[in-house]
Amino acid sequence: MTDVAKDPKAAGSARYSLVAILLHWVIAAGIVLQVVLAGRMEGPRTPTSFAVTQLHKSIGITILLLSLVRLAWRLMNPPAPLPATMPRWERELARWTHVGFYVVMIAMPLTGWLMVSASRIPIPTLLYGVVPWPNLPLVGDLAPAAKKLWHDIGEGGHGVIAKVIYVLLALHVAGALKHQLFSKDEPVLARMAPGAVAGRWAEPRILIILLAFVGVIVFGRLVTPPPPGMAAPAPAVTPQGPAQEPAEAQAPGEPADADASPQTSPTGPAPSAAAPTAIAGPVNWAVQPGSTLAFTATWSGQPVKGRFDRWLADVQFSPEALDRSRVKVTIDVGSINTGDQQRDAVLPSGDWFDAAAHPKAMFSATRFEKTGPDRYVAHGTLQLRGVTKPQDLPFRLKIAGDKAEVSGVTTLDRTSFGIGQGEWSSTDQIPAKVSVNVSLTAKRE
Repeated sequence: MTDVAKDPKAAGSARYSLVAILLHWVIAAGIVLQVVLAGRMEGPRTPTSFAVTQLHKSIGITILLLSLVRLAWRLMNPPAPLPATMPRWERELARWTHVGFYVVMIAMPLTGWLMVSASRIPIPTLLYGVVPWPNLPLVGDLAPAAKKLWHDIGEGGHGVIAKVIYVLLALHVAGALKHQLFSKDEPVLARMAPGAVAGRWAEPRILIILLAFVGVIVFGRLVTPPPPGMAAPAPAVTPQGPAQEPAEAQAPGEPADADASPQTSPTGPAPSAAAPTAIAGPVNWAVQPGSTLAFTATWSGQPVKGRFDRWLADVQFSPEALDRSRVKVTIDVGSINTGDQQRDAVLPSGDWFDAAAHPKAMFSATRFEKTGPDRYVAHGTLQLRGVTKPQDLPFRLKIAGDKAEVSGVTTLDRTSFGIGQGEWSSTDQIPAKVSVNVSLTAKRE
């Protein structure tokens, strides 16, 4: 990496410009950091390894951009020749080593970018968790077979280039040390580390460089990027309720506040317009905005909370007519929301809910059992990812006038529905049991 001014008197002695020096060391630190992070990406897919992978992607794109800037700077600032005392084979080896570095610094991130763009699971790239980064043009729209081919090309190239990097680093470091320690008339290190004295073994700049890279390695081993969001997502500013409340017509002469409690007097409640009639059958209930259908799972021992933002409930229920009550809940599985954009892009994929082939899940219940005061169990079936299984939902019901509050918790086995394919079918990191939580308010229609 050379770009000193084209001054014959400066050949072999002039140092790089400040811009070139900064770019050189920042890119070098980034490459070493990438090697360390790549080692941490191996093994089980934990929240930490997922976060490390996203950091690896971010640093890779950063190296790509800095390398393009470095290449442009070099083209605008042609390098001065190396010392004339260097043998020709050394000068040629140095030149081709530099060319190799430019190739791998650009090709390595490009092959990684190709892998991400051609992945069968479309995980969005957010640089450092903030800046959206697009996929390579056209790659994401390819047919599955073609996409897999390009993914394999990217993965194979990425692996080969990683091995080339080790060779280039070894040559680059060996060459710099050789000229610094054994060639006092060839001040090569001083060109990138101003002030270094060729031939001086106790060169403090070598120690500084060594300590800096040890620091980069330690940082790469210990850095803990923010893991995917585990807490329940924040409620939407505009609640998207599972069902829209129908407009209620107001009968002539009806009070403006039809939901107000009956007025009372010292002698007792005011008489109503008509005495309530006995309930002859189940009541239709309209679920109100703000109701939630949520779930809690665990990933590597950490709770992951989420919800479905779009679902509809058809409820006909009365405690006095359990034998004729029924409930049907239809869920848009693509509306899953765990508070983490990258994970939420993965869950509707074929490895999980397979929303493309099975966009809806459905819970239906036609048999209800009272188990205690205000406590019931809905015995029904759950259809999820094309699989239908019996599913019970214990719940608590409170009815006050025309309003009802329902809360219920149940568990289901994700593996029995095929939720989690391939490496995710294992339950060592993500257990099979998932807790489902229902909390809703409803209004009598």
